[in-house]
Amino acid sequence: MKVATWNVNGIRARHAQVLAWLEEERPDVVCLQELKASVEQIPEALTAPAGYVTCWHGGAVKGYAGVSLHLRKETFGARAQAFTHPPFDHECRAVEAEIDGVVFASLYVPNGGKDYPAKLAFYEALITHVAALHEAGKRVVLLGDFNVAREERDVHPSQRKPDVIGQRPQERALFSRLLGAGLVDVGRALHPDDERLFTWWPMWKAARERNLGWRLDYVLASAPLADGARSCEVRRATGTSDHAPVVAELG
Repeated sequence: MKVATWNVNGIRARHAQVLAWLEEERPDVVCLQELKASVEQIPEALTAPAGYVTCWHGGAVKGYAGVSLHLRKETFGARAQAFTHPPFDHECRAVEAEIDGVVFASLYVPNGGKDYPAKLAFYEALITHVAALHEAGKRVVLLGDFNVAREERDVHPSQRKPDVIGQRPQERALFSRLLGAGLVDVGRALHPDDERLFTWWPMWKAARERNLGWRLDYVLASAPLADGARSCEVRRATGTSDHAPVVAELG
């Protein structure tokens, strides 16, 4: 199963890039974040991409946040129907769907710059949610922008600042607790020695071309799914967002 996530940083500006990427990658599960658009503002060509059942979740705050989840009809058939939102989703930051006991979720964790406690509260609620899903016997695949560089090596040395939001010990501890709820960081599991595994780059000084970035976008999966993962790659050359897509092949 191929799953993919991409923070597009504005779906209206990049809808053609998204369509081209979908045609090239043909993922079974697609998660987009930071739509910055209401459902009514989604470009018509993307409202129902060919071959997918789609949930666009945006508009809580104009030009802010927003996520989507797309399930390939050829893979899931009539099972690709029901989309839900966890109770801690207050700003169009989460959409999920359960198919055959697997819960797929597209997530856009708050950055924390404007409201740091809200970011911590989102993580606490997400940890509880994942633990409850596992307790109920479900398997979980979380995809999205988690707005935390998990470890020191997940930030290029030129950009490491011990107290900047996204690198703080408190945030990293919450991310570790999320993994401790039964998830595997698929990208790091498959690339344990890659010190330049980044997914986001500042929009200056050719940072993306030089790969001077942070790792903020992840595929996290329950161990039974992650154990069979064959690949998890960052598509650094794709698109003009400040984030790149992450694409994984799960077992």
